[in-house]
Amino acid sequence: MRLAFTFLALFATIVTYCQIEKPLTPLNLNFEIVEKGSPVGWESFGSSGYVLALDSSHAQNRQYSAYIGSTAESENFKAWAYTLPDNYDGKEITLSGYIKTEDVTEGYAGLWMRIDPSVAFDNMNGKGVTGTTDWTQYAITLTMDPEKTQKIVFGGLLVGKGKMWLDNLNITVDGKDLKDLKPLQRKIFPAEKDREFDEGSKITITSVDESQVKNLKTLGLIWGFLKYYHPNIASGQYNWDYELFRVLPRVLKAGSQASRDDILVKWIEDLGTFPRGKETDLTAEDVKLKPDLEWIENSGFSDELTAQLLKVKNAGRSKEHYYIELHESVGNPSFKNEKPYASMNYPDAGFRLLSLFGYWNKIQYYFPYRNLIEEDWKDVLQEFIPKFINAKDDTEYALASLELIGRIHDTHANVYGNKALNSYFGSRYAIAELAIVEDKAVVTGFYNKTLGKESGLEVGDIVSTINNRPVEEMVKDRLYHYPASNYPTQLRDLATGLLRTSDSTISVEYIRNGKALQTTLKTFSSKNINVYYKFQATDTCFKKINEDIAYINNGSVKTKDIPKIWNDIKGTKGLIIDLRNYPADFPIYELSNYLMPESTPFVKFTNGSIENPGLFTYTKILEAGKENKNYYQGKVVILVNEISQSSSEFHAMAYQVHPNASIVGSTTAGADGNVSQIVLPGGITTMISGIGVYYPDGRETQRIGIVPDIEVKPTIEGIKEGRDEVLEKAIDVINRPEPK
Repeated sequence: MRLAFTFLALFATIVTYCQIEKPLTPLNLNFEIVEKGSPVGWESFGSSGYVLALDSSHAQNRQYSAYIGSTAESENFKAWAYTLPDNYDGKEITLSGYIKTEDVTEGYAGLWMRIDPSVAFDNMNGKGVTGTTDWTQYAITLTMDPEKTQKIVFGGLLVGKGKMWLDNLNITVDGKDLKDLKPLQRKIFPAEKDREFDEGSKITITSVDESQVKNLKTLGLIWGFLKYYHPNIASGQYNWDYELFRVLPRVLKAGSQASRDDILVKWIEDLGTFPRGKETDLTAEDVKLKPDLEWIENSGFSDELTAQLLKVKNAGRSKEHYYIELHESVGNPSFKNEKPYASMNYPDAGFRLLSLFGYWNKIQYYFPYRNLIEEDWKDVLQEFIPKFINAKDDTEYALASLELIGRIHDTHANVYGNKALNSYFGSRYAIAELAIVEDKAVVTGFYNKTLGKESGLEVGDIVSTINNRPVEEMVKDRLYHYPASNYPTQLRDLATGLLRTSDSTISVEYIRNGKALQTTLKTFSSKNINVYYKFQATDTCFKKINEDIAYINNGSVKTKDIPKIWNDIKGTKGLIIDLRNYPADFPIYELSNYLMPESTPFVKFTNGSIENPGLFTYTKILEAGKENKNYYQGKVVILVNEISQSSSEFHAMAYQVHPNASIVGSTTAGADGNVSQIVLPGGITTMISGIGVYYPDGRETQRIGIVPDIEVKPTIEGIKEGRDEVLEKAIDVINRPEPK
């Protein structure tokens, strides 16, 4: 929901330190050590659509600087990242560096630094660089805790739009340069030393019969259960990816269930002993979701295998785990020490099964909405085993991954920036923006007005066929390629893809005023047009519709704006808050302080568990507003639709607790909560909603979204006339006399 939280969720790989002396490691803080065109030691993370590069024409010092630039597809942020190879003893650590910017808007440029796990963090949020600026030195300082520190990561980031350059960084501890300090060496876990399958799993599977599929399902269940439940795996003793490759051939060759179970019993025994843990109360009122472990005793395993699994289930576990952590500030999972195996565009059969097993078990144990999947998740595992094995190339593998991800019904979950999928779906778009309105594909606008006029189409035209295929047929066939929490949001994304192609033109038939017409549309690279503009509000953040009605665009308003505009709002009889966008800031608490008569409960969360994977418990209820005798006493109307997602939905939950609030519009995207990134073999990147978000009484928001009090959807006629029918209804609600 907040940038800082998302930022934390997207980059955390935990390691630990011990007191061992070693030679100093040269650092590449000025980007001058370069191999194959990339700065050595530097990585990147964040949203897709940004350009990262070394730049020799804008260096602040010596030859190179590091560049980040937004494109039409850029969303949220992008960051350069560097991990110190060592820990240091001290009280404060300072990162300084030079930043240059050009046209930075809808966010900022800045330095950032983290001390893991959750020791300290700063990303210059609220004090970053905006606009166009020349080289200027900036610095951030964090308080250290060497005993708790497991990793120090830092770099530069660009949030929103524009360009930034980063150069000549420096790190000091208590004012002393690192070269003058003795480092504390990082401990190397046994899991990191296992490199046997770095070049491939050495597993080839041409086909599987029904018995083998069932055995592989059992292996996937148990492999994931052990990964998150076994104390010796949690302590980093095993490279669990590679342990799968060692046992998998034997399970494939098992001639009977008894033989399979014997193999698995021996496998578990060889992992070593561990102490028994304490019983966990799973009947407490704060429990939302219990671990799904009934399969251990009802799958017909041998007595010996069942006993081994129950022993692991009842083991004593700590809150530290080599493969998973929960962020203290938010609670969403960070799947750490997971390799992306990015060089494998088309992973071998072993790695493809690793991808399936890895993703399936992350959902099984750390997806807060597992109960909303609406089918037995274990059956999905069995269904997809042949699909992952039989995928004959990188495109089929990526499509199988996309289909699997779609089965969790989470709008945050998709495949991001995958070359095979971009090639499959096409990287070019016709200029017309489509939306599914009244079950028709309707032109609602153009990504470029000038090019739109040249296309011959008009707003309100109904596109009936595309390249000689009926649109209704295309929607039905393509729906499963568009993961989302609910049907309206699937249609939202699918509509954008209807005019997507790899060709330079698209043939369409359309209906205007009841008459069928045909045309051929030029297509344009996604680098040249912004197909996501509707998520990014560019309108003024505030205006007066008339003397009685004020309007706030939540997609562009900033927290700092609220006190400035409130004098123009407080005397009105109605306030419209438009959430049909994605917030540029997080004004929720500042605005609520003006709206509410008192501090009012509006949301509670659930978090997962390291000690009991699969368990989700409620956190305390959060409140919005404060004691305020001069609170806003007019009507508050909140506008929502399928574009309202995540942070927008969270804002709506807060604003709707105003005593005289109404939600007007249509179903929202139904995906709330801070996201957690997942990487799969082959460099496939996806995300999940990482925490559960609920109303104070426990009502769901995921998949359901924010339910309107008054449902209003655009009509084809209204679109043709250029009307905003949802806004019109909001004005009507405010003007409507109160019942006596």
